[in-house]
Amino acid sequence: MRSAALFALLGYASGSVLYALVFAALFHKDVLTDSRDRNPGTANAFQKGGFLCGLCTLCCDLLKGFLPVFLYLRQGGSGAGLALVLAAPVLGHLFPAWRRFHGGKGIAVSFGCLLGLAPDFLPVLIFAGFFILYSVIIKISPHFYRTLAAYLCACAAMPLLDVAPAVCFGFLLMTLSVFFRFRLSQEERGKLEVKLL
Repeated sequence: MRSAALFALLGYASGSVLYALVFAALFHKDVLTDSRDRNPGTANAFQKGGFLCGLCTLCCDLLKGFLPVFLYLRQGGSGAGLALVLAAPVLGHLFPAWRRFHGGKGIAVSFGCLLGLAPDFLPVLIFAGFFILYSVIIKISPHFYRTLAAYLCACAAMPLLDVAPAVCFGFLLMTLSVFFRFRLSQEERGKLEVKLL
């Protein structure tokens, strides 16, 4: 369990690096001021910083979730500790201590954490499947509601599809953290719309 605590701490530290702000500074861009939600995340890095800024942010946001989980598993970690290590990078991204606990939305980092479970790709495929479903086939808008629906449905589907209990619990922690972050958000949510393709 000591190893899990160490990797969870490293995961939180890794997650708390907001690469949208790092690459915005490197490319001399402002990704927050004119954005609707003032979120230091991948979407605003693409929209306000340009393709290269967005791509670099996306890769690093995925990697900062991937590495702690992947390395923990390669060290022989498992069980309840895995749930903590899975959730830690997302918590760091959502609530970075160095930025008064005001971070991004955690979507790319969540994907990165689930990719860290490789070669078990079922959890990330479930999560991606719901995002695609609610973006293309049953379009939920605005993005705020689509994100919440994807997290909630993936959280419910994982135990039904025999995903390991530790992974289910870790994803539940991620989901609750994202919901709490969204609850605190000042973003204008707009009216919920659901449209079939």
